[in-house]
Amino acid sequence: MDRRLHYGNTAKILHWSVAVLLLVQFPIGWFMPDIHAGPPGAAMSLHVSFGILILAVVAVRLIWRITHPVAPESSLPGWQRVSSEAVHWLLYALVLGTTLTGWLFASFRGWSLSLFSIVPLPMLASKSASDLKLMEGWHQVAEWALLVVIVLHISAALLHIFVYRDGVMRRMLIDEHQRP
Repeated sequence: MDRRLHYGNTAKILHWSVAVLLLVQFPIGWFMPDIHAGPPGAAMSLHVSFGILILAVVAVRLIWRITHPVAPESSLPGWQRVSSEAVHWLLYALVLGTTLTGWLFASFRGWSLSLFSIVPLPMLASKSASDLKLMEGWHQVAEWALLVVIVLHISAALLHIFVYRDGVMRRMLIDEHQRP
């Protein structure tokens, strides 16, 4: 498999779609009321729907990344190439983990879910009060870990733009046909 030197437009669209969806998802999750009993309210239904949408887009992005690999930026020191690759794979794992633990949380709660009140979603597990508490904890750990890694990822991007000024970010920001 040939490793390209830049991200293609499909990878960029998928990357920025996930970024925008997460930007919408975190405030919904943060500001929705605590759920203690009963069926999910409108905020929770929206939160679950965005979570499933994120899961789908990340799954497509992961498949795209595996089938269309991009070579590490050759101008970077070895430690930056390795850490960049590790952070990217960690982001995939944490997004998948966060969305799946959220879906399992809803399943253990016994909720009947649908994607934006249109497409019914399957239960991933049976209702279980003991597993519910465990999954709620795992979901919270995953979301906080994801936030930390997102901040690290954005910080590194900003370092490359404003401190290193090395053009690394052009690979994700500029259309490949507009490259000098």
